[in-house]
Amino acid sequence: MGAIFSDQKKYSTWRRLWVELAKAEKTIGLPITAKQIEALEKHVTDIDFAAVAKYEKDLRHDVMAHLHAFGDCAPEAKGIIHLGATSAFVTDNTDLIQMRMALQLLKAKCIQLLGAMKAKAEEYANLSTLAYTHLQPAQPTTVGKRICLWLQDFVFDCWDLIQREESLYFLGIKGATGTQASFMHLLENDSAKVEKLDRIIAESMGFKNLLIISGQTYSRKQDMRILSVLEGFAASAHKCATDLRLLAHLGEVGEGKAKHQVGSSAMPHKVNPIYSERICGLARLLISLCQNPAYTLATQWLERSLDDSANRRIVIPEAFLTADAIFDLLLNIFANLQIHPEAIKENLHRHLPLLALENILMSAVKKGQDRQEVHQKLRENPHKGVEIAVELGLSPEEIDLCCAPQVGRAQSQVAQFLRASVDPLLEKYKDLKAPSHKLNV
Repeated sequence: MGAIFSDQKKYSTWRRLWVELAKAEKTIGLPITAKQIEALEKHVTDIDFAAVAKYEKDLRHDVMAHLHAFGDCAPEAKGIIHLGATSAFVTDNTDLIQMRMALQLLKAKCIQLLGAMKAKAEEYANLSTLAYTHLQPAQPTTVGKRICLWLQDFVFDCWDLIQREESLYFLGIKGATGTQASFMHLLENDSAKVEKLDRIIAESMGFKNLLIISGQTYSRKQDMRILSVLEGFAASAHKCATDLRLLAHLGEVGEGKAKHQVGSSAMPHKVNPIYSERICGLARLLISLCQNPAYTLATQWLERSLDDSANRRIVIPEAFLTADAIFDLLLNIFANLQIHPEAIKENLHRHLPLLALENILMSAVKKGQDRQEVHQKLRENPHKGVEIAVELGLSPEEIDLCCAPQVGRAQSQVAQFLRASVDPLLEKYKDLKAPSHKLNV
């Protein structure tokens, strides 16, 4: 992710766009030679950043600084670089190219995460555990079912990543106010040629969707829609990590511990869920970053203003870098997640007498008792459930059944969910591999 948003990637993409513009203009009939294009192509990646900095200090304009530095590399083509274009041609289109690459990287990591979580859900699909509502003991569930609650949110996020990547709209060549007037002038008011030129460049950069309407810049609605996916993922990650922290408090799960890991400088016994804590911190940062594009969209003036430039240069890379870090932390957690069945069993059985009350209530009603009256008796004496059950005429076998941990359809729900919602994604993207990574935190 750092490479995607590096200066090298950003500014070499500017140069690539200038090359593709020149190629397309030559194809459409403008007086640009193959020799000029060849000269430009030789210097797409060898950027002299010191020369650029020197130009920018004098010109106070980053696009012009890079344009001059590129021209110095290919003097014979200097006069045709950026022909008809505005700064947004390179800046906005590059932003879209970088965000598309970033979405593809996150998609690959999301698929990897779904696979890791699926394995854990299957492994513990039948392990009964205490479930909570309002953080109070409720009916039992299974560990696998609980993992699927997190997993389902990430499935939604994965589909959102895929949809956003596939629905990105390239800006193309739109000119100073979006009317393409400069290109109409270059091409003698031939609207069909201008439209063709626009399409050629979009396709050369791998985009099937091309904006028809824009100002000088693409609508910042695109940024808002893209980062809203990251915001949704951040919320999913925070929820999952928060649950893991709560379960770590109960001793039911652990993240694993390095040989010399220190949990506290004061309390030697501490083993803190440090990765889950870090996810929560980064997720809150990401949620706040993803609020920013809405303000940028709301405050755009007419065909464009420039007060979004410095803002977006910070927010967009930081949002993707933060999302990337969260994915790496989640992948590390689910690769090393420790489940402690004995602690889970102990916690569940400690609460079974209270969990049996709902079953006693339903069994009594099935025998003809008044639900409201039975509910009141159990509510007034919750710790005497078995005694009340006897009074209500339940047999010892029926009472034993009421007191046994019952997880309803949890196991079958896990199997059905994985089969219907997770497996199709994993199958469709089975050849999509995320770059190998080592978490060094």
